Amino acid sequence: MSRTLYLECYSGISGDMTVGALLDLGADEKALREGLESLPLDEFEIAITRVKKSGLDACDFRVILDEAQDPHDHDMEYLHGHEHSHAHHHADGHGHSHEHVYADSHEHSHAHHYAEEAHGHHHHHGHVHRGLHEIQEIINHSGLSRRAKDTALRIFKVLAEAEAKAHGMPVEQVHFHEVGAVDSIVDIAAAALCLDNLDVEEVIVSELYEGRGTIRCQHGIIPVPVPAVANIASVYHLPLHMTETEGELVTPTGAAIAAAVRTSGRLPENYRILKTGMGAGKRDYGRTGVLRAMLIEPAEENAKMPEKASAKEDTIWHLESNIDDCTGEALGYVMDRLMEAGARDVYYAPVYMKKNRPAYELNVICMEEDRKKLEEIIFQNTTTIGIRRMKMERTVLNRSIQEIQTPLGKVGVKICEIGAEKRAYPEYDSIIRLCREHNLSYQQVWNTVSQAAFTIKK
Repeated sequence: MSRTLYLECYSGISGDMTVGALLDLGADEKALREGLESLPLDEFEIAITRVKKSGLDACDFRVILDEAQDPHDHDMEYLHGHEHSHAHHHADGHGHSHEHVYADSHEHSHAHHYAEEAHGHHHHHGHVHRGLHEIQEIINHSGLSRRAKDTALRIFKVLAEAEAKAHGMPVEQVHFHEVGAVDSIVDIAAAALCLDNLDVEEVIVSELYEGRGTIRCQHGIIPVPVPAVANIASVYHLPLHMTETEGELVTPTGAAIAAAVRTSGRLPENYRILKTGMGAGKRDYGRTGVLRAMLIEPAEENAKMPEKASAKEDTIWHLESNIDDCTGEALGYVMDRLMEAGARDVYYAPVYMKKNRPAYELNVICMEEDRKKLEEIIFQNTTTIGIRRMKMERTVLNRSIQEIQTPLGKVGVKICEIGAEKRAYPEYDSIIRLCREHNLSYQQVWNTVSQAAFTIKK
């Protein structure tokens, strides 16, 4: 069944906290380990343990690179601007003083990234310089499912854009010193694997709690939230709740995960909690350092009745704009951006405008909480100077996503209820995956899956 995930970020969010919370929520550890082993990376290990945070039991996920890795979190000192540096020898044989911190977790802060920006050294334990293209190759050549790959790639794209803006350079020229290191690639791939394993379709992130203060890096003192986090929050309209905690609660990888997978910022008015999971952070800021994840479902009145209604009513927004001076390439790009940002549907209709100009009418269907950011994307990426919008009521069928076994493998099927009747619709992405795996035509796979799905309707 399709899952709705709520990430409660009252202690911030980071990559390892996210993975820990999803594992605690029920993501399969064996599937996670098998997926991570398929990554074409240098050797690494993962450790999954239980820890106590303010007396609460939580899952701790960490990436282990080698025994020489410094286990200390020196950044706790930098948050208040104290001087502290370590001479470190690198592959090029030169000593270099910088803040000795590592990749994305609440144990490893992001001062290291900014400290290394102007230096071309490589750590022997995996902190190499990788561009977005190299990271995409690593993900695409892994054994992750297509959906998990897409999620991981989307997270890295969010990060690349944020870092490019922070450093004033094109995305193609950004080289990841920190978020491109082995441990952070593993964190992001692990989060994508767990989301796929839990079959999460909707993700609610209402706000991110962030600390205050500064981080000292090689080039000076930078504020919390760090530039990459601030950029992600701005572009993707992630609400930040600033606290009095002295420290970095939201890491760039954590912010990127939230931005890339978030489909809504608002919880249902009434909902049932199906299961909870807690992922442990590594730092102690005097507050419970956990990310709580919940699988939820709306608690509707008709769910209390013996006969569940087959349809429900809600409201959506319809945005439209006529565009007669924009290229097809630009319109194709804006469609991708809109879908990534949470649009429920995007389509074009050919029209003729004044002076007999051929044009396209851009139509976007979205939820109320996503309307403003989608309008901004349209204005920024097209030549339109106006957007019409309408709030519309709609009636939608109850539906769920089930994974069924077919002669060709597992496939996702959408089940819709019309009174006592059930209709099964195989998911497009699942069909395409099986076509590629078995070198079969779309129609051949569709017929096989449809026969297997027929039993669900009985």
